[in-house]
Amino acid sequence: MNKEYRVYIYAFLSRTMTNNADKRFISDLRQNSELLELLGENTVQYFKEKEDTTILDELNEDFSSMFVINTQAVESFVLDAKNETLVGLQNPVMNFYFRHGFELNMDQTELMAPDHLSIEFAFMQTLIFRDEKRPQYDFLQEHLFNWVVPYMIGMKSMASTPYYQDLCDFIVEFLVADFEYCSSFVESANE
Repeated sequence: MNKEYRVYIYAFLSRTMTNNADKRFISDLRQNSELLELLGENTVQYFKEKEDTTILDELNEDFSSMFVINTQAVESFVLDAKNETLVGLQNPVMNFYFRHGFELNMDQTELMAPDHLSIEFAFMQTLIFRDEKRPQYDFLQEHLFNWVVPYMIGMKSMASTPYYQDLCDFIVEFLVADFEYCSSFVESANE
């Protein structure tokens, strides 16, 4: 995997997990056949068979059901049954951000948790862009790989659209591949 590809995928995943889709997002997806193919054949067919307004309505209903109403894509909610978000440096993810110079202004986002999946994907994008290899591996191992893989496996059963079904599979496959990739450059640095 090259750096540009990884930065692009994490940026896409961050945007996808941030909020409901809008007309521009649907239009951008429709125009990016390579990305649709990467997500899966069912997504390609879905975009071929449906109009933008239908896709927009169905994706927004699916997103709201999956990531707003029934559960939140927040690490501390998934890993801790209390559904509490630790604030400041008490939050392990926020502490990791701080140690690696990732400034997160929660006043600038609608997301209310520093360990929301969208923000965690954006952090990985930043680490890759900065070419900080060991922190990429550590963050995947300590955070993303730890909770997102089982979370997405479970979320797939809640998805009603081919897009979100394929997206759940894609996130799992991508994180597994990215973890293996990061493991290889950490191992070679230790030799």
